[in-house]
Amino acid sequence: MQPMLIWPDPAPHDLIRVLDVAGIAWQAISDEAGARSGLFSGAVVSAEESPEAGFAMARLLRRGDLNVAPLLLLVRGSQLAELEGRHDAYDDFCVVPAHPSELEARIKHLLASESGLDLPPEVVQYESLELNLETYQASIEGTPLDLTYMEYELLKFLASNPGRVFTREILLSRVWGYEYYGGARTVDVHIRRLRAKLGEEQAGLIQTVRSVGYKFGESRWGA
Repeated sequence: MQPMLIWPDPAPHDLIRVLDVAGIAWQAISDEAGARSGLFSGAVVSAEESPEAGFAMARLLRRGDLNVAPLLLLVRGSQLAELEGRHDAYDDFCVVPAHPSELEARIKHLLASESGLDLPPEVVQYESLELNLETYQASIEGTPLDLTYMEYELLKFLASNPGRVFTREILLSRVWGYEYYGGARTVDVHIRRLRAKLGEEQAGLIQTVRSVGYKFGESRWGA
């Protein structure tokens, strides 16, 4: 798949983190010449810092000779009124700052819904545990787990990185969001609940690394 076009250049740091974690290739551009430099699977235009310039770039990308689609527009809540009359310039919008999981879900949904794309469901699987990233469902040996949204997000993040040790601070940042200011106890509480819901036989998948944090299972790549 071609990379996503990102405007402006340099791209917003939080957006790049989301794309990199999701494994989505991207290329930041600053002007029309950059937009003509290759083929793109879609675009994300960040208009929150320079609204008029952002809206102008979105319209440029939707011109017939470029026609970069689908296009996600990032705006602040205070800019929502400015979207009036500009609906032809984007396919979806997201109010920022947004939780990384919401932004990732919107981008993936946009790519999957583009005409001609038939993407299989994304699944994270570790032994008998399976997480469907499109339906937000988790199961063990086919039996659904009753997880809250944040329990699911925490389990997904850990299961996507088997064998890696994460501190509580990193888990707070990557799962709860970069702007979250809760304490480390939040992580401990959710880990305890997750272990209980995984059941006695699977609770050991989430291991405590003393004086550091937590890890999930063992790396598939070995030592």
